[in-house]
Amino acid sequence: MPDPAPAMHPFVPRPFRVRRKWKETPDAVSFDLDPVDGPPLQYLPGQFNMLYAFGIGEVPISISSADEPSKPLRHTVRAVGAVSRALCQVRRGDVIGVRGPFGNSWLDDSHHGADLVIMGGGIGLAPLRGALLQALRQRDRFGRIFLLVGARTPEDILFRAELDRLAARDDVNLMVTVDRAGRDWTGDVGVVTTLLGRIAFDPASTVALVCGPEIMMRLSASALADYGIPTDRIRVSLERNMRCAIGWCGHCQLGSVFICRDGAVFPFEQAAQLLAVRER
Repeated sequence: MPDPAPAMHPFVPRPFRVRRKWKETPDAVSFDLDPVDGPPLQYLPGQFNMLYAFGIGEVPISISSADEPSKPLRHTVRAVGAVSRALCQVRRGDVIGVRGPFGNSWLDDSHHGADLVIMGGGIGLAPLRGALLQALRQRDRFGRIFLLVGARTPEDILFRAELDRLAARDDVNLMVTVDRAGRDWTGDVGVVTTLLGRIAFDPASTVALVCGPEIMMRLSASALADYGIPTDRIRVSLERNMRCAIGWCGHCQLGSVFICRDGAVFPFEQAAQLLAVRER
């Protein structure tokens, strides 16, 4: 048997090569990565990596794929700063650094048998994609699956082709809404919380996963709680100010919590207190 891969220091990125890259929206791309050497990365839906653009810096990016042996590691990145802009400009064959995975998972064994309400706003749909793929791969372990997607405009909707395929399935209830639409859009218009009144789920046996802008998560999680879902079964993902990813630098500390070390996925009963702290 070959020797196991040596453990790497958590501050040392592994080189990964871009297998392919494509545009998702006007300001977001996805790319698949393969390790230059060593074994593939093992991870859980909801975890994140620190992606390193050599010569520029690194940034925390949630993993948007599910851990399957035959599938590459995938990240979906929106250009909002120097590092993310550099990552959006990578080409096939380029090498970037990957440090991780870090954080915790959307789903655990206690969620088996539950209905799933998955709510994604904007780029927040990317961190949820792995959890959705996991649930579809283990379809018999979950009840009804509701995927509610919100975006600013139709052009800002992530994973359009994939959503079209999901819409054709009879075991997933997909609804998409946008804030602003042109004449060609025939779907819903409005905030994503307006979709909740049109789906039927059992609050006592439902798990809700929510990711998006902070105001969207606060309003969506509060609405889900108003529908009767226990706040410890509503999970949100926080990604404020993460720098080191292991709780050393203190940039993401809120009270006694380090977002990178203790999250980034939190039950809403805990996250509600954290979200009340204004970011500076």
